Amino acid sequence: MTDTPVTETPSGNTPGRFARLYQGLTTIDFVGRKKIWFTASIVVIVIGLGSLGVRGFNLGIDFKGGSSWEVLAPHSSISAMTSAVTKAGLSNPTVQKLGSQTYQVTADLNGDSTATQNNITNAVVTAMAQAAGKSANQVSTASVGPTWGGQVTNRALEALIIFFLAVVLYISIRFEPKMALAAFIAMIHDLLVTVGVYSLFGFQITPDTVIAILTILGYSLYDTVVVFDRVRDNASGTNAILKGGTVTYSEMVNLSMNQTLARSINTSLVAILPVLAVLLVGADLLGATTLQNYGLALFVGLMSGAYSSIFIASPLLAVFKEREPRYQELAARVGRTAHATLTPRAAALLGSDSTQRLAGTARRPTAAVTPRARKPKRR
Repeated sequence: MTDTPVTETPSGNTPGRFARLYQGLTTIDFVGRKKIWFTASIVVIVIGLGSLGVRGFNLGIDFKGGSSWEVLAPHSSISAMTSAVTKAGLSNPTVQKLGSQTYQVTADLNGDSTATQNNITNAVVTAMAQAAGKSANQVSTASVGPTWGGQVTNRALEALIIFFLAVVLYISIRFEPKMALAAFIAMIHDLLVTVGVYSLFGFQITPDTVIAILTILGYSLYDTVVVFDRVRDNASGTNAILKGGTVTYSEMVNLSMNQTLARSINTSLVAILPVLAVLLVGADLLGATTLQNYGLALFVGLMSGAYSSIFIASPLLAVFKEREPRYQELAARVGRTAHATLTPRAAALLGSDSTQRLAGTARRPTAAVTPRARKPKRR
């Protein structure tokens, strides 16, 4: 009995995009479109770094030191509050609206004498209370000295450095060097995108922001590790697709990405939707402003982490690996032979022996593949 070509699965109705995603029928060419993904990331990072060089960060008083006043003022506005505190003697105030009804005023009074600071603080409290229609004891105040602000900044930098050292150690042990390098670059990508967005839009950086950044970097690494585990299984596992010699390394990475795409999307949505609820409902509607800085950093970082794990890490790994002589030879050999593009469902249905039979079939970029049917035995 001779082997018959692998055929496309007949179906009466063509499934939609989401149906194809969850039925394992996608054949998205992530690696082939790497220039699009890389260009988009480079543009965002360059714009963010440009803003960082021109505008810098909007640091909270925990980092730079200074004084802060907050009041609940549902019927006031930023311009009215700015005018009130300026007339009270506060120079260069920063007025922000936290949530829908709370106003925060910050200024650096560390250069003034203690008596001057007390006089200005009392005048600002009175002015903000009048602007909000509240009593003076309903205006909360906080003050951070420059020494304490410097210590907080140093501690934040130390935490970030220790985190990166731990990550480098972990991925160096877990993966081969080129996988580890791709994962590390993807994590740096997320950090640069996040800090760039914060600088570009002037979001305030607080200790909560630093904690959130460490959290989202860990999430990004986790998602990348899951994808790379699938790549490693397809490259050198028991039923590795790459061992059949019928697909290139880039095609194997594409298959791995399509196999984990539904999981990556579901994981990202499960993480992003609660954070979005915290921002829209908790911080904006209910006025829980303490959640805003943390939730904002999480939202930006999770979006960037989901993007990098899908569109940056794996295509970057394919670029690194395709430069190796053995994979260049494999690409040249496969290029001379027409073969089918595997979908995730087809890869699950076909064993390692069936995968090797794909070398003689025609390439169909979006075709689902099924194993040949067995002939009934005669009795």
